[in-house]
Amino acid sequence: MESYSKSVPIAQVKGETESRDTSSSHAYAVGDKTHGAQDQDLDQAYWYVQDSNNAIEATPAELRRLRRKIDWWIVPVMFACYTMQFIDKVSLNYAAVMGLNKELKLKGNEFTNAATWFFIAFLIAEVPNAIVLQRVPVAKWLGLNVILWGIATACTAAAHNYATLLTARIFLGIFEAAIAPCLILISSQWYTKSEAAPRFSIWYAGLGLGQIIGGIVSYAFQQVKNPAFSGWKIMFIVLGLVTVVIGFITLFLLPDTPMKARFLSEPEKVMLLKHVAVNQTGIRNKHYKLSQALEILLDIQLWLMVLLTMLISISSGVITTYSATLIRNFGYKPPTAALLNMPSGIVSIASTLIVGYGVRHTSNRWAWIVACCVPGILGGGLMSFATSTKAGQLAGIYLVNSITATLIVIYQWTGSNVAGQTKRVISVALVSGSFSVGNIIGPQTFQAKDGPKFIPAKITVLATQAAAAFIAIVLFLYYVWANKRKGATPAVAENVGMPGRDEERMWEDRTDKQNPTFRYVY
Repeated sequence: MESYSKSVPIAQVKGETESRDTSSSHAYAVGDKTHGAQDQDLDQAYWYVQDSNNAIEATPAELRRLRRKIDWWIVPVMFACYTMQFIDKVSLNYAAVMGLNKELKLKGNEFTNAATWFFIAFLIAEVPNAIVLQRVPVAKWLGLNVILWGIATACTAAAHNYATLLTARIFLGIFEAAIAPCLILISSQWYTKSEAAPRFSIWYAGLGLGQIIGGIVSYAFQQVKNPAFSGWKIMFIVLGLVTVVIGFITLFLLPDTPMKARFLSEPEKVMLLKHVAVNQTGIRNKHYKLSQALEILLDIQLWLMVLLTMLISISSGVITTYSATLIRNFGYKPPTAALLNMPSGIVSIASTLIVGYGVRHTSNRWAWIVACCVPGILGGGLMSFATSTKAGQLAGIYLVNSITATLIVIYQWTGSNVAGQTKRVISVALVSGSFSVGNIIGPQTFQAKDGPKFIPAKITVLATQAAAAFIAIVLFLYYVWANKRKGATPAVAENVGMPGRDEERMWEDRTDKQNPTFRYVY
């Protein structure tokens, strides 16, 4: 269980500090001081705080005001990025009911393959992301990729056959691969583990808003009756341009680290860094450690997290790619199918916000995952076996959307339970990549020969949700066991200041396994 900090020493910072976040392999500057290679085990945030003067105490009221200030500056940008990421990704789903398949003369499983190759590209791109994210400013990397995937979305309007559609989707997958690792790392910089949960949920709720907006956008552009330039082409261009604008906003407004936040005063920066030090996961350290990368290979929690993400993503891949197609196959006209897909977004938003609030106040992340899987299992059952009624089928599709909330719990779990800068950036890329694997498998369960009911795909949704609930329970038991093994060493609580050498240890670049005071949350 986590709680707010009650008393945190901060510093009244004087002088110019714009150079504090620069580093090299041999020496790096923080404030007016240069720290040598022997200090590379310590996070840059530690030196930022240490080079400050005149420590004072921050009250709970000051911390609440600081959180609100950060919330209004950081979270809306991440929310906008994730909303457009989802809309751009699933726009192919809406284009399918708008006549894309017929106009591009897609045959057999070509539409399924186009959806799958997006995630193959997404998966492959996680490899360079895992390398780049420790070397470059995360917010800048995010903004650049948002701009590039907006361009890729707009270029989809130029597709005139299967090959050109495939090319556009591959580039979209490459650039969108940065979204989850970047947002996980950014969110973890600004909040303690318990505070992060509802903030993760807010930006992830962009997925649900994307479902609602996507339905409206699809319906609107289906009213365009222009044989020379179809409605789905205009849709891709408009969505792409909106995404590019959001990318530039991200590039210029989202700070790379709390130390470079122009909207915070120097005392506020130090207050924040002192507050989040208890995470023991660091802010920024460019020193690559091979030992941390190798530790991942034998870390049971990460492979369980990967398996859990894959199982959840198989179902989410089915729903996000094919929900509009499934609804249309119930006998509804394309514009109606687009509108009937909108309640899926309401379910996604509600489940995501409820889970984020629940984790913030009760922890028990594993139990919230199981709770989301239960309606997912029921929805899969209705989709598979209530084939004689449209209402039952629609209810099944809506219920399955409750599983979207589980992914944000997994993302936040990973950000909270993995320490060591090299290990963290590789781990978030690994989990994001496993999301791709699930989404590669999911659409492939929709084979043309199984249409229009696609019963095998619907049964897959049912089975994977049941398996995911089981893995969440296994993860809970593992974390209980792992914490008991560390039981001899006192844990660091969120409401305890750590002066001197103990404070330094909280900023050391050590993994969760290497740090005896680190405790896993579950």
